[in-house]
Order: sequence, then structure tokens, then C-alpha cells
Amino acid sequence: MSNVNEENWLRNRNDIINLFHTITEPLSPHFSEGNARLHLGNTNAHFGHDIAGIEGFSRALWGIVPLLTGGKETKLLNGYLQGIKNGTNPEHEEYWGEVEDFDQRLVEMAVFGFALALVPEKFWTPLNEKEQNNLYRWLNQINEKECVPNNWQFFRVFVNIGFENVGLPYDMEKQEEALNKIESYYMDDGWYSDGDTAQQDYYIPFAFHFYSLIYAKLMKNKDPERAQRFIERASIFANDYLYWFASDGSALPFGRSLTYRFAQGAFWSAVAFANLEVMDWGIVKGMVLRHMRWWMNQSIFSKDGLLTIGYTYPNLVMAENYNSPGSPYWALKTFLLLALEEEHPFWQAEEQAFPRLEKRKIQKNPKMIFIHNEKQNHVLSLTSGQFLKSIHGQNDAKYTKFAYSNQFGFCVQRGNDSEEQGGFDSMLALSERDGYYRVRKSCEVVKWENESLYSLWKPWDDVAIETWLVPIDEYWHVRVHRLESERELDAIEGGFSIPWEKDTISTGRGKLKTQEMEKGYVSLPWGVSGIVPLYGERQTKVVKTESEYECIVLKPYIYSFIKGVD
Repeated sequence: MSNVNEENWLRNRNDIINLFHTITEPLSPHFSEGNARLHLGNTNAHFGHDIAGIEGFSRALWGIVPLLTGGKETKLLNGYLQGIKNGTNPEHEEYWGEVEDFDQRLVEMAVFGFALALVPEKFWTPLNEKEQNNLYRWLNQINEKECVPNNWQFFRVFVNIGFENVGLPYDMEKQEEALNKIESYYMDDGWYSDGDTAQQDYYIPFAFHFYSLIYAKLMKNKDPERAQRFIERASIFANDYLYWFASDGSALPFGRSLTYRFAQGAFWSAVAFANLEVMDWGIVKGMVLRHMRWWMNQSIFSKDGLLTIGYTYPNLVMAENYNSPGSPYWALKTFLLLALEEEHPFWQAEEQAFPRLEKRKIQKNPKMIFIHNEKQNHVLSLTSGQFLKSIHGQNDAKYTKFAYSNQFGFCVQRGNDSEEQGGFDSMLALSERDGYYRVRKSCEVVKWENESLYSLWKPWDDVAIETWLVPIDEYWHVRVHRLESERELDAIEGGFSIPWEKDTISTGRGKLKTQEMEKGYVSLPWGVSGIVPLYGERQTKVVKTESEYECIVLKPYIYSFIKGVD
């Protein structure tokens, strides 16, 4: 990415096309002999290496299909056609196999339906009759198997849309069942839940709205009422989603699947694809382009040009159990805008600056208070009530901290028996004087009190903690905790984490200043993080953690010892 700092970089359609080729061409050496898999690394996911190769193969198609739809070509196409022929051929050694209920391969089928719907002349017409039958049979397994009751329902929808578009039999009953389930996940104000869960994170913009806007575009004549509902919901959601971004293009790190990186901007591409005139086209264009420019200045690629697992740098510690080496290529969803012709108003518009937002915004569905500091490109979210109870990994860190920030990121755990390993930034962690800490997980009660966010949570059955998160201004927020306990507890409360080294090439290691008695803060050339005790005798300390997440290796803590009822 040698040109990331040029002033005129990523300004128009050709720039985005060139970027797409830059990101995808390094995939070429990693195809299997029969081209049906992409082997991009040796780390594993819960579904194993073989299916990981299928995932790697499929995910790049989320960018390739729009590129071809927009009239451009890729050198990868012939290899992909050969891979599809072999992968769906039961007699070939690289056959993708018979799938099971809730199989990861069901996820990867969606993009093939997408391809049949948008560019059948590239992915269907070139196949002979036997090859077409093989592809149909393999994909049709999605109508015979169970899909997870969440955003996975869209994958069946996309496959059946593709079938219909090329004149194949499709399962209308299963299609309607999936669409009805999606409808049941809708809440209000443009927000969905990702199934039967309190989870409201990036899966709402880069899954629910992304897929529903594509559906609205493709099915507006055949299913106009539902298409219009999808359009209206996305229009409402767009005004909330602006608050998740800063004026420099960065977005709030929160929730799972952050390794998909610039898929955070895929919603804005879908807005353009569906011709959703929810705001000026110049604003939408600016949202996408600034976001892409910001990400291209992060250390997200390996030396051979492959996307890595991590967030702003390679980091397996923050990964979910379903992250294989090919998973990050879902980021290519943002290239949906390449399906737009050059004359589309999105491309013709002059890029506009980030819109002026309210300095403080309550979003009741995700249970967040957003605070915007435009001068410092800082987005801060106070949050309570979200919790994902699953085996994915690092759920406490990704959902239950008191505050999240685009500038400071957050830490994840390397262990749970010390402050150095615990990743307790923006958390209250308690132990029974044994060094083994518990933090907030699920909340028993969450509600709004005036403009503060209240939660009641219990780290033990006989320990009740009431927490109020109170925004003050663009820089500070107050946390109030009331504890009722029959146990003698040690307590640690963490401020924001801040990197000890920001950029070793240009800035090196910063000069650290701390003041630990009356106030605890860390001051470095690229930022200041502070936490101040307002009540009780609480000792301050700065803790250097192990390298974890978002370049976070240093965080200030307040320590307090709590005995009995406070």
C-alpha cells in the first residue's frame, strides 16, 4: 500500500477498483491445485482447515461479483470458475461435500446466490449442463438443512433469489419461512437483534441492513411491500449509524467479528447500491471513502499482501472461534459500490465532510450513549446491557465494558488472575482477595435514568452492584457504583487503555508521566487517559499489560479495597 498517504488517493471509482485489485491479486498463489479452496494460513477455526479453505474461496466473491457487475474484469475469474466446477462435483477430489445442519458451508453459499442474481453470464452461462446441475444440487442443500436462527436466514434467501433468476426450481416455502424469521428479529427505530439475543453490534449494519438493501434492490418489483419496509428501516438506521464513526473515517471498536475491519463501511455501500436517498450523496460517498482511507493506513496486511486476523494489526488473541485465515475477506462487502455504474450519483457527487452531529446521543436499542468530540476525532460510547453468551471468545471484553472508544480501543484477556492479564480497562473487576477477578457480564436490570445509563449486575449471587454511567462533557464521564456484599472483596477499576508505543518508526516510545495519589493518568504524545476517584480511599496505579488488542499495552487503574457492604 505504498500510496496510502497521497492526498488524492481513494477519491473516485477508478481508485476503488485499483484498491480492489491490490487487495485480491495476492490471493492467486494460494489456490489449491483444483482451485476449489484458498489456503491463506495455518491457524484454525472450529470448523477445521478443509472448510476454512472453502470459506477463503467464497469470501473474495463478495467483491468480485460487484466488480464484474460494474463492467470490470479480474484475473481471478477463470480460477474461480474452475474452482466452482470442481468444488461442486461429487466425483472430484476437491468436492465441497455434503453439508449438515448449522454448517459453516451454509454461510458461504450465500455469495453464489448473489452471483447468480447479479452476473449469471459470468458464473452460470459458462457452465455446461452437468456443471450447472452440480452447482444447483450443492447449493440446494441450504433448503434441506437447518440454518442458525439469526442473520444466517439471509443466506437461504440469497441462494433462492439466485435460483429464481436463472430459472431454477427454488423453495418458496423455505424462502418465506426465512424472511418471516428475519421479520421477527426487527425491534424498532431501524434496529434488529441478531436472533434471540441482546446483541446489537456490527451485524446489524453489515449483515441485516446490508443483505436487506440488496434484497430491496433485487426484489423491488416481485416483493415491493417487503422491499419498501427494508428501505424505510435502513433510512432510519442510517442516522443512528453515523454516530459510530469519527470524522477521520475510523469507527467504534465494539462487539464480535471486528476482524472483518472495513466491512464496518459496507452499510454505506449498500445504501448506494439500493439507491437509498437518505442523505446527500456526497455525505454517503465521504463516509465510505474516509473509512477506506483510514483502514488502508492500518497494519492489517501481511508482508505478502494478505488480510490478517486482528483489528488494526494482526492479533489472534482477539479472534472468535470461527475466524479462519480467510474470514477477514468479508471486508470486501464494502466493494459492493463497484456494482454502480460510473454515472451513478454516488460517483458523480463531490465528497462532503463528515456531518455535524449532536455532541451527545442516546441510542436506546443498543443501550448506548454516544459522545462525539469533533476536534479530536473521538467517538466514545457508554454502554450497559449487551452480553453475548457463547463460546466465540472474549465476549466480556467485546460487549460489557463501561465505555468504548475509537481512539483508545480496548484490551482483551490473556488470563483472569492478575491485573496485567485481565484486560480490565473500563471495567470494575472484583476478587475474593485471591487475585482471581470477576467482571460485569449479563445485567439483571438496565434502564435509563435522566440521561444516565443504569445497570444492576451480580458477579456472585450474594453480591449486587448498581452502576450509573453519566456523561459529563466531550472529555469526561462519571461512573457511580453501589455495592452490597457479604464477601470481603478487592476491586480494580480501569480507565481507558493507551498504547505505550504508537508508531515505532515515526514516534518511537513516548515519555511517560504519571501522578498516582490524587489522580491517576497516563500522558503520552498521542493521547492522555485519566481516572479520578471521587469518593473513598482508593489507591491509584498504572499497570503495563501484555500486548493485546488495538496496540494497547498500557492502562491506568484505580485500585480499591472493599470490605463488607459499601
